[in-house]
Amino acid sequence: MNSNSVVEEAVTGTINVVGSRTGSQPQVRFVAPGKGRFFDLFLALFVALLLMSNIAATKLIGLELPGVPGTGGSFFSLVFDGGAVMFPFTYILGDVLSEVYGFRGARRAVLAGFAVSILASILFYLVAIAPPGPGDVNHQAFQAIFGFVPRVVAASLAGYVVGQLLNALVLVKMKGRTGERFLWGRMIASTLVGELVDTVLFCTVAFAGVISGADFWNYVVTGYIYKCGLEIVMSPLSIQVIRLVKHGECSYLPVSDAVPVMSGSVEISDS
Repeated sequence: MNSNSVVEEAVTGTINVVGSRTGSQPQVRFVAPGKGRFFDLFLALFVALLLMSNIAATKLIGLELPGVPGTGGSFFSLVFDGGAVMFPFTYILGDVLSEVYGFRGARRAVLAGFAVSILASILFYLVAIAPPGPGDVNHQAFQAIFGFVPRVVAASLAGYVVGQLLNALVLVKMKGRTGERFLWGRMIASTLVGELVDTVLFCTVAFAGVISGADFWNYVVTGYIYKCGLEIVMSPLSIQVIRLVKHGECSYLPVSDAVPVMSGSVEISDS
């Protein structure tokens, strides 16, 4: 089994693979999600951040950057939603899941987030349309905020499912070519691809008709640059987290630590 076949099978989820090395091929290692010590923790954080981002995204934020003194005008305005504050962290967690637990681990987190988002959207909708009790002065405010959540969730799911799966797929495929090397490069490359699709789909579905023209493209470009920029700024911390997780996962071992290196090929499996 060569490194390319390991990655292909890890992507399709047909095997629980920790690593493989054949000749000069790069070493490729993943931990089976069901046997990971920290997988459930990252799964819970991933879903929680997604849910909070969906709610916060109902708030549009506008910032006016100062212009030339004395002109009274602004130099540039930024338009973004509240979800942009937290949502990029789901991509950072997605990188951890993809790098350590492979495509199958990332896919499990994406599907869990999908299910929880739909459940939350239905729940919020039912509560919002329920008749208010006596003296309830917050009913209209609640409807104004959570009545918009179903559309935001639909937008989030359209962008996030495709974007996160592309992010995981690109990272895992690149790992198949580079092994444990160039972690920073594959994290950034996968984020650039995933965030582009995610941002365009989300902005189009969530805010088409709400904002238009230059403000809409300002929103798209600002969101994309911000999310990717945050990933780059946070990448040193993300790399350290990934290294700690790899070290803490007993099944994520160097080949020499797991089995004696024999002539020919070496394969390591969780099974």
